[in-house]
Amino acid sequence: MLTFLYPWLAISIVAPLLVRLWLPPRVIRSVAVRVPFLSRIKNAGGETNQIQQKSSLILPLIIWLFVVAALMRPQWLEEPIERVIPTRDLLLIVDLSGSMDHEDFNNQQGENVNRLTAVKEVLGEFLTRRTGDRVGLVVFGNAPFLQVPLTTDLELSRQLLNETAVGMAGPRTAFGDAIGLGIKILEEGSSPEKTIIALTDGNDTSSSVPPEQAARVARDRGITIHTVAIGDPTTVGEAPLDEGLLKEVAETSTGKYFLALDSEQLNGIYEELNQIETTETKTVSHRPRRALYFWPLGCAFLLSILRNAIRIVGVLHIEESAKSKHCRLRVNTSTFDLETIEQ
Repeated sequence: MLTFLYPWLAISIVAPLLVRLWLPPRVIRSVAVRVPFLSRIKNAGGETNQIQQKSSLILPLIIWLFVVAALMRPQWLEEPIERVIPTRDLLLIVDLSGSMDHEDFNNQQGENVNRLTAVKEVLGEFLTRRTGDRVGLVVFGNAPFLQVPLTTDLELSRQLLNETAVGMAGPRTAFGDAIGLGIKILEEGSSPEKTIIALTDGNDTSSSVPPEQAARVARDRGITIHTVAIGDPTTVGEAPLDEGLLKEVAETSTGKYFLALDSEQLNGIYEELNQIETTETKTVSHRPRRALYFWPLGCAFLLSILRNAIRIVGVLHIEESAKSKHCRLRVNTSTFDLETIEQ
């Protein structure tokens, strides 16, 4: 779309007319010779004189219009470029302890899979719906590790989630330390909403920071923690799942506690979390501008050259016509005034 940066400069189009009306005409005093055949000399140019007279009126006007158009800074607006601004930092904390290898879940095909495989499947679908969020991933076992830093590249997050394996962080469960690492990561972000979703199938066995204390710190930092207990806590794990602890962590940080005993419940939990932690997409738009002022400026320059060329050609034509009529002229090419004329 064509637009002008300074459209108000269009009023300067009438400036030459105002100058002509209000300012006195320029007076040029020069030596003149009165001759009886001046009319014949003026008509010696014929059509060339007529062209020169028309160009002296029309071309300056057109040149001035092009100059004003260049001063108005014409610009071409390109198609808008939009960028999504993250409105929430969402950190996923996933347990990779040895108990996550227990096969008591079914995948979408009905096959028997371990808990981590079911988590990957459900979390992968959950990630695809988080457009507008920055998502990170922390895995923990004996100690917590940052697997994916906060990023808007959800496909990368899903890919690195699929690369995790049971036991890669150690066989034990440092749940409190994982929350502490999550708090530190989220504090470095600038998004107004900060949320942790923590998933584990055991209780805390090796943390240097108790989960309850970590939850209080998260609350003070404005971070919400949702806890998800996975699997049957009475059959598998380093120790029976401490549901009371997970509930306390969630309630302390104004979050929610969920228990998933199978794939269907796990999928329902993340459906509910997706509704609780709604995504709000905020975008900024930028339209690149391409300057076009050099086009009217170039046209004005070429027309000024053409105008001078027409004037010079007219002078030369008058001289040739005068010679053919046995007249000798001396012409000032800057003013085109006849200074002396001799028969």
